[in-house]
Amino acid sequence: MDRFMWTNGLLEMNETLVIQQRGVRLYDGDEKAKLDVGVVLLSTHRLLWRDQKNHECCICMPLSQIIFFEEQAAGIGKSAKIVIHLHPAPANKEPGPFQQSKFSYIKLSFKEHGQIEFYRRLMEEMTQKRWENTPVSQPISTTAGLKAGRTRAVGIVGIERKLEEKRKETDKNISEAFEDLSKLMEKVSTLSSPSILLTSVTTAKEMVELSKSIASKIKDKQGDITEDETIRFKSYLLSMGIADPVTRETHGSGTHYHMQLARQLGDMLQAPLEERGGMMALTEVYCLVNRARGMELLSPEDLVNACKMFESLKLPLRLRVFDSGVMVVQLQSHNEEEMIASALDNVSEKGSLTAEEFAKLLGLSVLLAKERLLLAEKMGHLCRDDSVEGLRFYPNLF
Repeated sequence: MDRFMWTNGLLEMNETLVIQQRGVRLYDGDEKAKLDVGVVLLSTHRLLWRDQKNHECCICMPLSQIIFFEEQAAGIGKSAKIVIHLHPAPANKEPGPFQQSKFSYIKLSFKEHGQIEFYRRLMEEMTQKRWENTPVSQPISTTAGLKAGRTRAVGIVGIERKLEEKRKETDKNISEAFEDLSKLMEKVSTLSSPSILLTSVTTAKEMVELSKSIASKIKDKQGDITEDETIRFKSYLLSMGIADPVTRETHGSGTHYHMQLARQLGDMLQAPLEERGGMMALTEVYCLVNRARGMELLSPEDLVNACKMFESLKLPLRLRVFDSGVMVVQLQSHNEEEMIASALDNVSEKGSLTAEEFAKLLGLSVLLAKERLLLAEKMGHLCRDDSVEGLRFYPNLF
């Protein structure tokens, strides 16, 4: 721990933040450091740690101080750790929280998981050694007075400059993407137009026309993009998939990751649920979400954990588990009485129905159709005949 020194936590010029993770405790060797749980940050030049409650308590250490590191698996009642072995503290080291230490290594204990991704990113930085190719423009200093003021100003200017460069690059990429769409549309028009592609071609033409309008406004900065254009463009993008899916790399892991994932699912699933009568089996949701996420596939466990947070986040969806164990996602506004009445009306009209026949009538999956019939039976509106021909439901006349 005597390798750490005090810092204001700002990034220097030419320094880039790689990853950060909450809920990390520091160990001086095998002993817990006298610091609370905080946030560990990895940049291209330094390893930083900031107290979660007191943001002024921030320490750092150059990556060049690291000899090697290794993973330490979690145990019963113990969190997973990354053990970092260090060079001796240099003689001219700036002041820090510890003046001396009997250990030549530290441990990062991950209370909220995220250690796998952090280990991978640390491995990349130690392999690339970007701090050697792009040294920071100012030495890291925490001394008071004018020198500290200049360091802070340089850090803020650097961040603003990077944000401006990123914005310009984004505008350029958007414009180029729209131009590529125009070229693609020209190629489509040269092909034969079978009737099966008519709808797709029409939609593509509309999207290209809209993209040209938006691209010209971005380039020439002539007026704002209208609300109607924004809504139409969002609908096209949604049909193509999720542009920026929530991942563990962007949002860490644990509760925060599942909360952000739940919010994204809430925005994405509302329209499909309304089209399907307000309810979808979790298996259907899983397929739909992963189809939209492209390469960033979601695990079944993460999907279930995110869906469990719908109600606590006051989203318009909720996860429901039927008596049979079948899990579904449904709208909060979904009316169960109407669902039961619909099942009773259809069975009464046909005389009797199986789950397969009911599914064809309503355009539902057989699984959900059966659950609706079972729910109507549970409420006393239907009765069953379970024979060698299968399960058939009849109106309950008693």
